[in-house]
Amino acid sequence: MFLKKYGLILYLYIIAVASYIIHKGFFLILKIEDQNFYFSLEILYLIFLFFSILLFIALLKFRENKFDSIGMLFMLGTFIQMFLYYGFLRLILANNIRTVAVEKNNFFLTFLLFLLFQTILTARLLNEKP
Repeated sequence: MFLKKYGLILYLYIIAVASYIIHKGFFLILKIEDQNFYFSLEILYLIFLFFSILLFIALLKFRENKFDSIGMLFMLGTFIQMFLYYGFLRLILANNIRTVAVEKNNFFLTFLLFLLFQTILTARLLNEKP
């Protein structure tokens, strides 16, 4: 019962961990030092995963009552997430280090990955009838 209801959150966690491993592997292969980053790769993935899980918990709770409005809630949740992520991005942009371009690209890549994950999983949620 629990796995059936919250399986999408488990799936999100699995693909987030897999993408983190690939992302970290690229950092190691390209010898990118992230010690001077404002947010390490681990913290960045935890932030994005936390907000994504919150969005999916809200979607799953909302699914029980108003299945037809899940798409609108997803768009509202994504809109709110963008404002929150902008606050984190401002901290990165205000940093006066040499690697700010690499860290900025890293932030946007992680943002796009999680946006893709959320969109795919929401589409799967919408394809399932309650």
